Amino acid sequence: MTRRRKLHWGVLLAGLLPIGVLVAVLGRGFSLDPGYIASPLIDQPAPDFELPRLSDGAMISRESLEGRPAVVNFWATWCASCPQEHPLLVRGAAEYAGRAAFVGVAYNDKNEAINGWLKRHGGATFPTLVDVNGKAAIAYGVYGVPETYVIDSAGTVRFKHTGPIYLPLLRKQLDSLL
Repeated sequence: MTRRRKLHWGVLLAGLLPIGVLVAVLGRGFSLDPGYIASPLIDQPAPDFELPRLSDGAMISRESLEGRPAVVNFWATWCASCPQEHPLLVRGAAEYAGRAAFVGVAYNDKNEAINGWLKRHGGATFPTLVDVNGKAAIAYGVYGVPETYVIDSAGTVRFKHTGPIYLPLLRKQLDSLL
């Protein structure tokens, strides 16, 4: 009877071990964001772009942002979460005025729609660039808006955030570069 009881405990423990490992692996998965895709741009030179500024059509390049950290935010008028993010970017641009450059890149939109959206949502204290054909968004690997990139003063991508960025995270990224 004792040998039989030991055998049952051995089988039970042998069965519980793989189940415990499986539960641990699945539990770890719940802490991950299923929408997160690591950007191959991190620690790489930021892709070049030259896009027209919404206000006057003047061409703004990625190179013109060098010399100080830059925040490049891809957004769209049809984006559901962009209205919540926009005031935080405006506030961040005001807080970091003169120390960091901010640009909004309106993706796959028309000037009339962008102007109307900005009027409804309080405007912007930083330039809005128009990426009509989506080439800049493609170069940055944008797969959903909003997406925010933080670029250091030498033009290297240091951080990417998918979804609406929140101000403490943006401050942390910029402060690490200043």
